[in-house]
Amino acid sequence: MLTHQRRFLPSTSALAAFDSVAKLGSFSAAANELALTQGAISRQIGLLEDQLGVKLFERTNRGVELTAIGRTYAKGIGDALATIRTLSLEAMATRDDTHLRLAILPTFGTRWLMPRIPDFLSKNPAIIMDFATRIGQFDFEGSGLDAAIHIGEPNWPGTDCQFLMHEMVAPVCSPAFLAANPVKRPEDLLAKPLFDMASRPRAWEHWFASLGISEGRGGGMRFEQFSNVVQACHAGLGIALVPTFLIEPELASGQLVRAWDHEVKSASAYYLVRPLSKMAYGPASTFAAWILEQARTFSERRPTSG
Repeated sequence: MLTHQRRFLPSTSALAAFDSVAKLGSFSAAANELALTQGAISRQIGLLEDQLGVKLFERTNRGVELTAIGRTYAKGIGDALATIRTLSLEAMATRDDTHLRLAILPTFGTRWLMPRIPDFLSKNPAIIMDFATRIGQFDFEGSGLDAAIHIGEPNWPGTDCQFLMHEMVAPVCSPAFLAANPVKRPEDLLAKPLFDMASRPRAWEHWFASLGISEGRGGGMRFEQFSNVVQACHAGLGIALVPTFLIEPELASGQLVRAWDHEVKSASAYYLVRPLSKMAYGPASTFAAWILEQARTFSERRPTSG
């Protein structure tokens, strides 16, 4: 009976090779992805086809294509391997209760969080932190992550979102750009190149509304990452509406200046997000208590008017 069962249980090496070829469409690309030789990939596929007694790929001049049976098998095997990876990550996560795997926003992580991390580690020396960069919502289930710092709204399905802080935003640009494109009144900004950020899609509308300005504006560049929009400002390409607490060094040095001196509270806010399945995980709970206190202290010490 056991021998009969094994016939229908191919090796994970063969399944990984098949999954990679199915996704990438060539043996050479799969070899690169799995750090194997093309010959090794070909042998694994051959063994799998022999074991199953079916042809999974058609060899063509352009590479390989899945057969009809291969397409059905690929979908099932892809899902099965994803499940195995998830279960493996969860098993690894339960090896001990000393690791904290945290997703961070790139600029918030480097400029606000990292300078404070030594305090957390000094108070919790047994906790080992791993960091991953994430922008926007993602699926916690297959990520191996315990928590995330999120900018936006507390609407992440399957999670608990704890408010950390608001942000104050103001329009900034390079001194050279402002000299060449003077702003005499806030309405003048409507005709300037204004940058948009993916994480704050209606930020400009909110800022203009706070001044009673409802006229439409022209289009502008759109950026995914905060660091890129700041670089575009440095390059003199236009004006960005950014959280002032994240560009304090640039404002202090004069590398960036306010295009109009008016700050508003952003419609977006920062949250600590934890999957509901990990709310009882010790290191994440410890970190939550610490960062909530850090955020509270920071918010009390900065101006909130504007």
